[in-house]
Amino acid sequence: MRTNPERRQALLDAAIEVLAAEGARGLTFRAVDKQAGVPAGTASNYFANRDELLTQAGVRFYEVVQPTEETMALVTEGPKSVENITALMKEVVGRLEGHRTAYLALLELRLEATRRPELRAVLTERVRADLDVNVSNHLASGQPGDETTVLLLYLALNWLILEHLTLPGIFTEEQSTALIEAAVARVIAS
Repeated sequence: MRTNPERRQALLDAAIEVLAAEGARGLTFRAVDKQAGVPAGTASNYFANRDELLTQAGVRFYEVVQPTEETMALVTEGPKSVENITALMKEVVGRLEGHRTAYLALLELRLEATRRPELRAVLTERVRADLDVNVSNHLASGQPGDETTVLLLYLALNWLILEHLTLPGIFTEEQSTALIEAAVARVIAS
């Protein structure tokens, strides 16, 4: 297997684009090579099989959507207020919506994970770790709310993002903003 990290990353980014555009059934080595603009056979030199390509695309999603250092500073050093959490939740929604193809690819991967135990294990581990870090950071920061606050916001905002990316006519931007504000206020108030 080839190990050029830049080429591998470009192939995984291409796989994410293919997943978002064509679904899991459309993810082939040939489709990835074409999307990446590389010679036929390149992807198969980097990934042992389609399952590995799917699994590594799942890992790559989390690299693509990582929050910036500035965002993390708002968690740890920002004001300890409902307003700050609301701003952070708006940033999360905006960041994930800004990576539309990556998020849609993740949805495809989640569906595929119901049939592929190895992919399910990777995604479960990654989502669990992500949730654990978010809860830990939230609690350590002294922001208002508890573990349940983080989990409820995670669940609510992921569905809002899903609506925006798959059925964008359901909620206007103004409605989405109001829903984020209401979710934070109600979850923290309870």
